Amino acid sequence: MTIPEAISAIRDGGLVVMPTDTVYGLAADPFNKEAVDLLLTVKGRGREKPSGILIGDWEQLPLVAAPLPGVARMLADKYWPGALSLVVWQAEGLGWDLGETGGTVMVRMPADPVARDLLSQAGPLAVSSANLHGEPAATTSAEARRQLGDRVTVYLDNGPSAVGTASTIVRCTTDEIEVLREGAVSVAEIAAAVRDFHP
Repeated sequence: MTIPEAISAIRDGGLVVMPTDTVYGLAADPFNKEAVDLLLTVKGRGREKPSGILIGDWEQLPLVAAPLPGVARMLADKYWPGALSLVVWQAEGLGWDLGETGGTVMVRMPADPVARDLLSQAGPLAVSSANLHGEPAATTSAEARRQLGDRVTVYLDNGPSAVGTASTIVRCTTDEIEVLREGAVSVAEIAAAVRDFHP
């Protein structure tokens, strides 16, 4: 399948499996509530675990997130594109419904070139790992297809994920950070970066 086919599927409210540098992702139009609900339903996940947002470039960040606190901007500058997800305040007036976010959004800029190409053309996407809830995250398109089957409209394939481990998630709604999940970027790395940060 091709990127134009993936964009068409997203615009039609369908789901797309896309490569990222960490693991394969299940993507939908974040501004289409039915599509986001379908994403959560296909994964078997509730609204209490909302989807994150992937962006393709820095210009897309203000479309989804409020201005970042200093420490969040430092971490983004250091690790993007890459395997760090930041939970920050969402931009005002978005009119989307990703689940129970409390006004925040988890955002990441992946390093995979196919992902960046798709995101640059489609805009920011709601993305969760391409697997059934409770099952291992897929690191290939074939693994994602085995779990999700024909409930996904388009499968994009860029070979095995380069990292193969989920992203690290850091809450940065203030300059006091909280690591919510340790993944490809270690807690020690994050702690060192924050320790050396001088706003």
